[in-house]
Amino acid sequence: MNERVTENIIREHFKKSCDIILNEQQTKNDKIQKLLKYASKSGNKDGRPDFIIEYKNNTNLLIVIECKADLNKHGTDEKNEYKDYAVDGVKLYASFLSKEYDIIAIAISGDDKNNLKVNHYLQLKGTTKCEPIFKNDVLLSANEYLESYKKDERKFYQDFMSLLTYSSKLNDKLHILKIPESQRSLLIAGTLIALNNASFLNSYKTETSINSLIENFLIKVKHELLNVENKHIEAIITTFSFLKTHSILSKDLKIFKDVITEIDDNINSFIKNYKYFDTLGQFYIEFLKYANNDKGLGIVLTPPHITQFFCELAKINEHSIVLDNCAGTGGFLISAMREMLKNAGGNKDIEYKIKAKQIIGIEIQHDIFTLLCCNMYMHGDGRSNLFKGSCFDDRIKEAVKKFKPNAGFLNPPYRSNKKNDIYELEYVLNNISMLEKGSLCIAIVPISCAMSNDKKLVMLKQKLLQEHTLDAVLSMPNELFKNSNVGVNTCVMILKAKEAHKKDYKTLFMYCKDDGFINKKTQGRADYDKIWEHQIKDKWAGVYKNKDEIIGFSIKKEVKGEDEWCVEAYMKTDYTKLKQSDFENELFTYMIYLLSNKLKLSISIESINKNELKLFTEKWKYFKISDLFRISGTKSIVYRDLQKYGKGNFPYITTSSLNNGCRGFFDYWTEKKNVLTIDSACIGICFYQGHNFSATDHVEKLTPKFNMNCYNALFLTTLINLEQYRYNYGRGFAQIRIKNTIIKLPVNSKDEPDFEFMENYIKSLPFSKNLENF
Repeated sequence: MNERVTENIIREHFKKSCDIILNEQQTKNDKIQKLLKYASKSGNKDGRPDFIIEYKNNTNLLIVIECKADLNKHGTDEKNEYKDYAVDGVKLYASFLSKEYDIIAIAISGDDKNNLKVNHYLQLKGTTKCEPIFKNDVLLSANEYLESYKKDERKFYQDFMSLLTYSSKLNDKLHILKIPESQRSLLIAGTLIALNNASFLNSYKTETSINSLIENFLIKVKHELLNVENKHIEAIITTFSFLKTHSILSKDLKIFKDVITEIDDNINSFIKNYKYFDTLGQFYIEFLKYANNDKGLGIVLTPPHITQFFCELAKINEHSIVLDNCAGTGGFLISAMREMLKNAGGNKDIEYKIKAKQIIGIEIQHDIFTLLCCNMYMHGDGRSNLFKGSCFDDRIKEAVKKFKPNAGFLNPPYRSNKKNDIYELEYVLNNISMLEKGSLCIAIVPISCAMSNDKKLVMLKQKLLQEHTLDAVLSMPNELFKNSNVGVNTCVMILKAKEAHKKDYKTLFMYCKDDGFINKKTQGRADYDKIWEHQIKDKWAGVYKNKDEIIGFSIKKEVKGEDEWCVEAYMKTDYTKLKQSDFENELFTYMIYLLSNKLKLSISIESINKNELKLFTEKWKYFKISDLFRISGTKSIVYRDLQKYGKGNFPYITTSSLNNGCRGFFDYWTEKKNVLTIDSACIGICFYQGHNFSATDHVEKLTPKFNMNCYNALFLTTLINLEQYRYNYGRGFAQIRIKNTIIKLPVNSKDEPDFEFMENYIKSLPFSKNLENF
């Protein structure tokens, strides 16, 4: 076996490409040589990989290759035999070079080109993970490596997070330049379009007059949009006229040039690498995050992973004709176009048809419509099928119907409490009225649309069922719009157009509260651990496709217009997950409340009895809470009115989920002890109150119809708190819901609630000794 033969195979394979520099063991690039200075496989010497490939047109990526002639010298499990094994060695080099570059590390073993072992790894700049990428045992061309690297989700994620970081910095800079929030995205949009003009790109840095630069900017934007026959060109150009009068940009040539260059370096490059992503929408979210006019206009832009998920639910393909009647910056349309073009398989005729006839958007707000047009321009399509105006305008509706749309997406403006505001479901009815029969309309709307008893809303729900089929409703994560700084709980409604909802039709309801995204204070809400991408997205799509009923996640139910359209109202609580630790936590939390408020001066870990009791929940029976308790409100008092009574021994119970709901102790009480309280305003948390107390508004009282003590009370609060998933700020645990809630309880020989077992079970737990004499 001869390693020179293996090296020659690699040399011959890559020498065909003229877009790379193929280096052997060392390079003229001082930056690379410096990184390899202490990367020797045998110690503190210069590292010399067998091959280093540099791309002439992409200076951020390197390919590093290690090869061995012996197939048995490919790699070890420990990956620390750097000198003798290809995988171990190439990963060592990647760890050094990734300090400044993205690295594709290739380990190759064998001296027969028809029988090679090949492993590929990707280590992104500034990271420590060197993870597998590409198919094993196949050598790709240099261009295939580059294009596949660009499409890799890990690379996209890294670049997207960098883009978000830059968006925050740019926002701060534009704020200092006194550019209003509403004009910042317009500045970016216009700049990106101007940069798409080769003449402007090559000349703007040499401009010597600010007036000349602004004029050239506006001319080139107009020229680019005229090339795509945008019928709204004059109105759009007028939108950018603020540049002529802005107090800083219109006077400082250097500042305007610097802004253009920054946008080119940081945003334009991202757009070129990642087509069909609502980049402008992301900047719009960042720029208006702290602006009152964003929420004042009811604009809540949909996160990209949800716009893409809509496409999967609707099975968007090259034949789809997609309508968004509340298009915003175009997030849904861009995601749909991406999916359609992917399914076109490179067929230019199909791609042209998609762009010319299959993307339809309506937007009424002028500035946002300008962003929409610019966004669609940058993605090379859809300009002629964008309608500026109200989606309720009959002329626009008739024009849209001629396209025969067969999929409808929307995230309508969210209604304020103003009397004349349009209801979200009116937008849904508007969208679905323009679709072909049998098409899917998918809308993301506030959860209140699914459950409010508002008379008009009930009427709209009834109208939807009279004319269309409610196929499914998905309750979405509470913090879905965290990056927009908007706190609204939402659901996704999926409807079949123009097929009346049959009386016996069972709608699928899904509890989609966890999308795998995590919120980080400085970086925002994102899929940091790739749980959405690799697990949750497919689960949600599969359950919807198969209409699966899964305890704790989904259920099918016949509903009417006056019913609640959300899974929280119908889903069965999964008691198989109930564990001893749930009761222990409830008991311990109550102990901490007593101890921290000096209601008890010491705490013991001991239990009252040592009998180990089993739960056997499969033998339990269901009971209504109203069978066990009388449900009523408390006599509420506001905190400031308590001050006149002074400090005392009686807790003041609020809707807080902390400290047993207690906000302090006063010499005043209105409610007798030995009851349960439930917060009906927030998350529906239940507490046992062992002392007389007073309470704020939205604290509901459960007075037992049985002989309750602190032991069986804590058993019951544990079970009632299992129901918290049903409640949030949009759907409170109000008295009527408390009365109708059923919980599963252990029963005695008469099939009655076994309160004695409940008491003894709590007494068997650690810390229960502390409850004696309470």
